[in-house]
Amino acid sequence: MLASMSDSPAEVRTMESRILIADDQPDVLRALCLLLKGHGYFTETVTSPSDLLEALGRSEFDLLLMDLNYARDTTSGREGLDLLTRLKAIDGVPPIVVMTGWATVGIAVEAMQRGVTDFVEKPWTNSQLLEVLRKQITLGRERRESARLAVQENQVQKVIASQFHEQEHEIAEARAIQEGFLPKEIPQLTGYEIAAAWQSARVVGGDYFDVLPFDGEMCGLCIADVAGKGLPAALLMSNLQAAVRGLASPSLAPEALCARLNALLCRNIASDRFVTLFYAQLDGPARQLRYVSAGHNPPFVLHRDGSHQRLCEGGIVLGVFANQAFKSGTVQLQSGDRMVLYTDGVTEACNSDDDEFGEERLLQVLQQNPARTAVEIQKNILQAVAEFSHGTWQDDATLLVVAVA
Repeated sequence: MLASMSDSPAEVRTMESRILIADDQPDVLRALCLLLKGHGYFTETVTSPSDLLEALGRSEFDLLLMDLNYARDTTSGREGLDLLTRLKAIDGVPPIVVMTGWATVGIAVEAMQRGVTDFVEKPWTNSQLLEVLRKQITLGRERRESARLAVQENQVQKVIASQFHEQEHEIAEARAIQEGFLPKEIPQLTGYEIAAAWQSARVVGGDYFDVLPFDGEMCGLCIADVAGKGLPAALLMSNLQAAVRGLASPSLAPEALCARLNALLCRNIASDRFVTLFYAQLDGPARQLRYVSAGHNPPFVLHRDGSHQRLCEGGIVLGVFANQAFKSGTVQLQSGDRMVLYTDGVTEACNSDDDEFGEERLLQVLQQNPARTAVEIQKNILQAVAEFSHGTWQDDATLLVVAVA
């Protein structure tokens, strides 16, 4: 095996390209090395297929310039074609240019079908040979760079996919945790039926409801809406839920509870966040509801005779002014009354014309079903909203329905 390595002249623009030349004729090898040296190429030469494979295994080249015939007694080119078949199975083989005599042009065409990128006829023209080599080295580099970028992009996509799946898993866990905060079973009070529904616009949301059983025939009713959506709202909602459950009791009036919650939130939430909340204490035997609406959508109370009232007493939203005072209201419930607590995701659901469902439509659904059970009313409302908005929920939607027997 003959080998040579040379630096390109200073006056020639160095391409730093390595070319492996395979030919069994020493004169051809010397001529090619001299030519390519003068044009700034580094060359290495081999004289047999086995040496060629060995050289490719230990070094990287920008181009392989090879003859198809290595046995002096044949010009069939079969040995070269067999070599090309072996090369095709190897990853990272550089562009291949074959050199062939006039009599074997047909063989050269077959060689190109086996992966050869171009061929040069012997005897060659220096300018033509150099142009072919320059073109194929450039194309080879472009292909390698494209392949490198594709591998890099694939790796990036794998990382992104892994992060996405991990995030999906974390969000699924967050939803499971959030659902764990909500009542698994709605506590019931003698003489009443209570039903609830929670519809998140995203995987997790900022709506909250609770039914708190107190000693005796009393319970606390709570519904709230945290400003914003997604994980930030869900985290704040979980803190609110913990605070309500920690503070609420029959002895703590609704206005006092809201004042404490407001002071707590003002100390712990960002300035662009706030909470709307409706909290009530229901005295079952007395059928009396004492409540505070802290900036929340006023619930509806529909009476048996078709009249209705809104529960508006209270104050502004929680988490904005630390020293805010709240005022409670009282409602005397009657047999057959239906009360609906809701968040704005119900009334602000939009149709394709960007019209909101609104409070009037909510009241109409109530008035159309005045004697239905709490569960039936809840289902009727959600069905009406879903049909109106074509199943698209722009915001979290929560319902708490109380039916008086």
